[in-house]
Amino acid sequence: MVQATEAMRGTVEDVVARIERMPISRWHLKARFIIGVATLFDGFDNLAIAYVLPVLAPQWQLSTPQIGLLLSASLFGQLLAALFFGWWAERVGRKRALIWSILIYSLLSLACAFAWDYKSLLVLRTLQGFGIGGEVPVAMTYIAELSRSHGRGRFVLLYELVFPAGLLAAAIVGASVVPQIGWRWLFVIGAIPAVLVFPLFRLPESPRWLAAKDRHAEADAALSGIEREIERSTGHALPAPQPVVLTSQRSAPLADLFGPKYLRRTLTSWIIWSACYFCTYGLLVWLPSIYKSVFHLSVSDALIYTIATQAVGLAGSVACALSIDLTMRRTAFSVAFLGAAASFFWIWFVNPSSAITLMFAGSIANFFVAYIAIGVYLYTPEIYPTRSRAIGLSASAFWARVAGFIGPNLIGASIVSLGLGSVFLGFAIAASLAGIVAWMFVSETRFRTLEEVSP
Repeated sequence: MVQATEAMRGTVEDVVARIERMPISRWHLKARFIIGVATLFDGFDNLAIAYVLPVLAPQWQLSTPQIGLLLSASLFGQLLAALFFGWWAERVGRKRALIWSILIYSLLSLACAFAWDYKSLLVLRTLQGFGIGGEVPVAMTYIAELSRSHGRGRFVLLYELVFPAGLLAAAIVGASVVPQIGWRWLFVIGAIPAVLVFPLFRLPESPRWLAAKDRHAEADAALSGIEREIERSTGHALPAPQPVVLTSQRSAPLADLFGPKYLRRTLTSWIIWSACYFCTYGLLVWLPSIYKSVFHLSVSDALIYTIATQAVGLAGSVACALSIDLTMRRTAFSVAFLGAAASFFWIWFVNPSSAITLMFAGSIANFFVAYIAIGVYLYTPEIYPTRSRAIGLSASAFWARVAGFIGPNLIGASIVSLGLGSVFLGFAIAASLAGIVAWMFVSETRFRTLEEVSP
C-alpha cells in the first residue's frame, strides 16, 4: 500500500486531490499578490497611451487615423503574443513564460519614454504589446491551476481585479502626471514591474502543468513545498486528500481546441471575448481624445471624466468577483451583455451633445462590459484541460486583440464619416449578438474541478 501510494505521488490524480483539500492560505495570497502586481501594471501599460495622446496629438500634429493607429498599435503586438505565449507556456511552463512577458512589457515601456516622433512611438508600442499580451493569459492560467473547485470563481477573480485596477490607475496617474511633469514619465512608471521577476523566481511552477507533463517528482516537490508553507502558517496539518478518479485523455493542444468535445466551447469563447473587447478597447482608449476633440475639454478635464468611467468599470469588476459563484456562468454573461447593449443603444439614440451625458451613459455601459471582461478570464481556463489551458486562453485573447485592434481604428473612421452616435450603435449590436450566444452555448463550470469540467 505504501509503495502504491508513493508511486501515485505527483500524478494528475494526486495533484488534484491534494489541491482540493487546501484552504485559501497566506501562501495563496502571497502568490496572488506577486503576480497581481505584474497584472496591475499590465493594465496600466495597456491604457497609458490613451492618457498621453491628448497631449501628443496637438504637439505632434497627429491626424485622427494616426491617433487610432497609435491607440491600437499595442494590440497588434498583443495579437502575436497571444499566439506565442500560450504555445510557449505549454512547452516551457507557466512561470518562465510569465517572467519573460513581464520583462518585455516593462523594458519596452521605458523605451517608449524616449520616443522622439510618431513613427518611433508606433514601433515601440507595437513591440511593448508583445509583452502586455502575454502576461495576463499566462498569469490567469497559473492562478486558476492553483485553485480548488469550491470558491474558485471568487478566488481567481479577486486576483484578476488588479487588471481593471491597473486601468483605473493609468487614468488617475495620467491625470496627475501628464499635465504636470510630462507624458514621458507615465511610461517610466510603467517600467516598474521589471523588478518583480526576482520574487517570481521563488514561486513554484504549476503542479498541475508538471503533472500533465509526466514530471511527477517535480510536481510532488512543488506541491509539497506549498503544503509545508500552508501548514506552517496555519499551525495545523492538512487533512488527508480524498481520492479522485479522472478520465485521462492524451491529445495535442490544438486538437483539444477544435475537437468534438471542445469546438463549441472554443467558438463560444471567441465570440464572447471578441464582442467584449471590441467594446472595451473601442470605448476606453478613445474617451480622452473624444472629450478633448469633440467636446473641447481641457486635457485635465478629459482625463478626470475618463477616471469616472474607469471607476465605474472597476465597480463592475468587483461585482463580478463577488457574485460570480452565486449564479450560472451563462446567466451572468448574458445579462451583463444585455445591460451593456441597452446602454449603448441609448447613447446612440440620444446622440450625446455634452460630455456629461456621454460620461454618464458610457460609465453605465462600462460597468457591464467590465463585468464580462473580468469574468471571461475565469471562465475560459475552466473549459480547457491542463494540457491546452494556456493556449486555449491565449487563443481567445488573440481574438479579443483582433477586435480591440479593429475597434479604435473603426471608431476613428466612423466619427469622421458617420458621427459619434454611430460608434455606439456598433457597440450595441456586438453586445446583443454576444449575449444571445452566451445564453445559448456557455457551459456550466461552477463548483466542479478543472479536470471534471475538461478531462
